Amino acid sequence: MEQLINQAMAMPTFNLLFGPNPDWKQVFLTLLTPLFLGATLVEYLYLKKVGKSFFFKKKEVVTNMLLGGSYQAMELVWFALFVSAFMEWIYTFRIATIEVTPLSFVALLFGIEFCYYWFHRGSHRVRWFWCAHVVHHSGENMTTTTAMRQSLFYAVNLHQIFWAPMLIIGFPVWAVLLAYGVNLGYQYFVHTQAVNKLPKWFEYIFNTPSHHRVHHGRNDEYIDKNYGGVLIVWDRIFGTFEPEVAPVEYGIVRQPKTNNIWTLNTHEWRDMFADALKPGPFWQRIKHIWAPPEWVRPGLSDQSNLRDKSI
Repeated sequence: MEQLINQAMAMPTFNLLFGPNPDWKQVFLTLLTPLFLGATLVEYLYLKKVGKSFFFKKKEVVTNMLLGGSYQAMELVWFALFVSAFMEWIYTFRIATIEVTPLSFVALLFGIEFCYYWFHRGSHRVRWFWCAHVVHHSGENMTTTTAMRQSLFYAVNLHQIFWAPMLIIGFPVWAVLLAYGVNLGYQYFVHTQAVNKLPKWFEYIFNTPSHHRVHHGRNDEYIDKNYGGVLIVWDRIFGTFEPEVAPVEYGIVRQPKTNNIWTLNTHEWRDMFADALKPGPFWQRIKHIWAPPEWVRPGLSDQSNLRDKSI
């Protein structure tokens, strides 16, 4: 596999598009873009045929695409400025050097899925990470374009530490990023209401549109459930699985009433730092950074609801 990677990087067109030290996550997702757009077209035509094209709200779809484009641009810039060096630095602490073969890459995909579960769970249960992830959950509809609804600040919130175990085990940075890209690529297709439940065996093992609709629900029973990326087994093991039963209400409980992409990207950061700056003991003030989003500081009765912010 490393030989194929080196051959690709030696191609002038590849270098022109992605540079000499590419973010292989973004390379993979960029190459899949025609497939993503084709799937969205098929989804829309199918929903139109069955009288459900109203799931595609024009303003929200445009917002999703703008958020996705700005996210990818920021990822590329920040990777070049910081992330590449940061991940390479972590890799210097590896306990082995693993050759990337088809078999070892499959093992890496499984390892990345385990790391992704904890990254995703942390993105809901640690406010610092929620500040970026909330953008993805602020959509009030579910179509494949929802997968594009991402935050500018994923690039800078140091979530790369969740992939550190794979680097320390000995997988090179490029392989870890590529495996992460494969994981994200799969997830594009679970953001849809066009697919009902799949065969039971598949639903038991893999993340599916049904499972992921639950994850995007603001119903009480659906909040903070189904964190898996490709697999749903870790949710079953760690007690965060919830089947889709009641109709899903999408979005967050107190919904941001805006399509302004800067506001969507910044409102939770603004509110987190505003809460931390309110008077009180220092350690309680900075706890707003790592506490769950809904945590309310004792004695701070005017603190706003941290999970879902009205704008």
